[in-house]
This record gives sequence, structure tokens and C-alpha cells, in this order.
Amino acid sequence: MKSPTLRTTIVLTSLSVLGCGDTYLAPALRVIDEGGLREHIQTLASDEFEGRAPSSHGEELTIRYLADAFQQMGLQPGNGDSYFQDVPLVETVVPNNPALTIRGRGATTELAFGTEFVGWTKRVVDRARLANSSLVFVGYGVVAPEYDWNDYEGVNVRGSTVVILVNDPGFATQDEALFNGNAMTYYGRWTYKYEEAARQGAAGVIIIHEAEPAGYPWEVVESSWTGPQFDLVAEDNNMSRVAVEGWITHDAAHEVFEQAGMDFDELKAQAATREFQAVPMGLRASTSLTNEVTRSTSRNVLAVLRGTDRADEYIVYMAHWDHLGKNAAIEGDGIYNGAFDNATGVAGLLELAQAYASLEERPARSILFLAVTAEEKGLLGSAYYAANPVYPRNKTVAAINMDGLNTDGPMNDITVIGYGASELDDYLETAATAQGRVIRADPEPEKGFYYRSDHFSFAKQGIPALYTDAGIDHVEHGEQWTLARRDEYTAKRYHKPTDEYDPEWDLSGAVNDLRILFDIGFRLSNETTFPNWRVGNEFRARREADMAREGGLEMGEGR
Repeated sequence: MKSPTLRTTIVLTSLSVLGCGDTYLAPALRVIDEGGLREHIQTLASDEFEGRAPSSHGEELTIRYLADAFQQMGLQPGNGDSYFQDVPLVETVVPNNPALTIRGRGATTELAFGTEFVGWTKRVVDRARLANSSLVFVGYGVVAPEYDWNDYEGVNVRGSTVVILVNDPGFATQDEALFNGNAMTYYGRWTYKYEEAARQGAAGVIIIHEAEPAGYPWEVVESSWTGPQFDLVAEDNNMSRVAVEGWITHDAAHEVFEQAGMDFDELKAQAATREFQAVPMGLRASTSLTNEVTRSTSRNVLAVLRGTDRADEYIVYMAHWDHLGKNAAIEGDGIYNGAFDNATGVAGLLELAQAYASLEERPARSILFLAVTAEEKGLLGSAYYAANPVYPRNKTVAAINMDGLNTDGPMNDITVIGYGASELDDYLETAATAQGRVIRADPEPEKGFYYRSDHFSFAKQGIPALYTDAGIDHVEHGEQWTLARRDEYTAKRYHKPTDEYDPEWDLSGAVNDLRILFDIGFRLSNETTFPNWRVGNEFRARREADMAREGGLEMGEGR
């Protein structure tokens, strides 16, 4: 890798602070502390903020809280004279709770909305429906020439409803030579499956939920895809999407396949092989969605610390401020407070901003603090910013994303989601080593976390993006204890009203992680080169094309 041009004395000072010395950056690093984190988390996750849903009263409280905090720190507005970037959204609600009716083979199966089936339309229309749409099982619903894979080969699904397995064949077989083995590829994400089915001309898509390959239980599907659904405003009103998108439970899938005279487990096994061919099921699906459409504007929040001699180049720290709002249909506590997801990340963003604001001497490059909206609705706020950047993409050095900080205490390691993607791993390794820690790859790559947070919006636009997660090797309790804690969170609190602030959280590990992220950004802010993606990474070509238009700015080799 090409050695970056550094302001060596400043960088070495940074590293010495993280190691042991009380030098230039020590006061700034001490600004990042548990007390500040707790205060911000407790406020943002309080019932008063109503679950921080986009385009709600909770949004108004949240974005004002963030803008006021940035202003009090002395940071400048990040979008001209404003701390806000408007994000035009379209909200759709299906109030009629429609069942999915499957007819054929002499029987009728009706799947209840919420408990067995959830469905919606992204089309901006008053009504969407499937009317006796023929069902076709297309395995994993993947077209991937680089893997010599095409689940749609030899079948015409135009006007049909395709039934699709979640995740990808690599996870199903655990074969490292197939796709990415246990690590989910983008082909395994539900977003891709809906997109590809639309390209194939399907009328509807039904994904079969299974907790292990999906990475979350059915309750997450039910809470995330019932109630208001958001999307960015599209010129075609999303008419290029399929008419109905949805999920069914694993048990419902078994019932439907049995009605079709098919063995679900046998077909699932076949779908993980290249010999698989799509199978018409001899059944027809019907559902009718009443669609209430509301256009609204949500906002990203931006604040900037201007650099000195390279002020037109930017390092971005980011976290999503939104969560799922509240559900009046739930008896008792219906507020999705989103304390871990992602009040912790936003609190970390504010702590980092305060630390940078406290520096006596500003870094060479500018630092952008970006709190984005509608992550829970499909990474919409970050996608909008990445497609409509306030600051040019080829002047954006890197993005550092925070989505769920460590609440379990100090770790011997720190996790990289998407390890091996870019040179930013090297920066992380240097900073972690100074704390006596090691970096490791995601211990749960099958859950596809790389595609489930806002750094992915930047990566798709070619900008190197780092997304870290808490380590798993707890200093006191070890790995199994930590993994059990993670599993408990996923099962009991992820996207549920029970994700609430806990005063028993040990945030000392979060402080350690934030100081590492501070060090990475500070190093980048005093360099003259740009980090690159590794050779072979799918985002490298986009980045190099952008940088070439700037006149060949010096980049790392990305080995």
C-alpha cells in the first residue's frame, strides 16, 4: 500500500494519547465520556421523543435537539446557513390489513395479515392488488453472472407472483466456494430480491421468512412492514416496482407448498444448487391493498467543523437518528424507543462532535457530522444525501458510520463489518493496537449487516466507508457471554418497544470505541491522500472514476 502523506507529528501525538501520553489530543479525548453518552441516550430514547419516527412530532423534537447541540458546540451549519437537508418522502399505509388468499389444487389457504403474511406496495397509488396471480417458486431469486447463477433462467414470470427464499445459496450450503459462503452477499438481502423480481416483470413477490437466514425473528418483519412505509419520491411514482411486496412465515410456506403438492424442504435444498430450475406451483395468489398516500419532508441534520488548508475535503461521521415511532394498536407500551438502535450511535456522534469542537487547533480537512433520517425505512436519508451530496463525492475522503454502540463494557477486540473492503481497515488496526486491542471480521456475516446500515449508501457511490461494531471478546466475561447477550438482544429487543435505555449499561466500551473512531478521523483529516477500496472490491471502479474527474488526486493502492 502506498504510504499516505501525513502530518507526522500530529498523528504520532494522536496515537500516543490513545496509548498512554497526556499530550495535545488528551483534553479532546477526555470530552468523550460515559456521562455525556448517558445523557444523550436517555433523552433521545425517552418516551417524550415518541420513538423518533420520520415526519412526526418525534422528528421535530429530535432534529431540534441535534441542531441545538451542534450550535452550542460552535459548529457551523452543514448545508449553507442551515443545519438541515430536506429529504422528500412518500409515506404509504395499508389500513385494511388484507389477507393473502392462495387457491388451487382443490383447496384454498388464507394467510392472516400480521401473523402469517405482511404485504405492502411501494407504488404511489390508491389501491394495489394481486388477482389470481400464478405462483412461481424461483429459489433464491438471484441473477448473478459472476457466480454463474440465474434462478430466472428458462421461466417467464411476467405477471406472476414469485416465491423466494431469504439469504443466498452460500449461507444455505455453508460452502465457501459458493457466493461468499456463510457471509451474506447483497443477493441475499430482501431489497435485492424485490428489485430483481421487478426487473423480471413479476406482479408480486413473497419472501419466505426463516429466522436464522434472515437474521431476525418474524416479530421484526411484522413490526417493520406493518404501519407506515416510507420511500424516496421517484419520478415514476415507483410504478417500476412490483404491485405487491411481502413476506410469509416459514410455517405458512410449508402449508402453501403442501397445498401445491410440493415438499418445501426438498425444493429448498435443490434451490441451493446450480441445477435448480424455477417451478410453477399450480396455485394462484390474491390480495387487495387499500393504500393511503402521504407526501412529507423529513430532514437530515448536518454540522461541520471547517478545516484549515484543505477545508474543501471532508471526513464524514454519521449515525441515523430515526427509529420506528409508536404503535397505538399495541396494548400498554407502544413506543419503539430505539435506545440501542440508534440513540447510542447518535449520542456517539454528538460526543465526537464535542471532542472535535474542543480542539485548540482545527485539522487540515473539514469534519462533517451527519445525522440521517429514515434508516429504518430502507437507508433513505443516507441514500438521499449520497445521491444529492452537499459536498462533492470526490471531495469526501471517507465515511465512518455508527449504528448501535457497545453497551456491555470493555472488549479486547473491535469488529469490522465488511472486513477487507478498504484501506480504512488499516487505520482501524493502528488505532485499536494503540489501545491494546485487535480487529476482527464480523462474527455473524450471515446476517448481512454490511447491507443494513447507512455506510452502504456511501459505499454504493464509491466513497470508502467504515462501519465498526462492538467486539465480542469481553475483557472480563469472554466471547460466549457477549454472543449470548447479542442473541438475547436480537430475540427480545431488536425493533421492539423493549429497546429502552438501561441505566445498568456499561458504556466504558463505547467510550473506547469512540476514541478509536476519533483517532481514525483525525488521522484522515491531516493527510493529503485519499484511502481506497481494496483491489477487487465492487466499489473501487466507481471511486476511481470519480477521483479521475478531479484530476487524479493521490489515492492509496488498496491492496
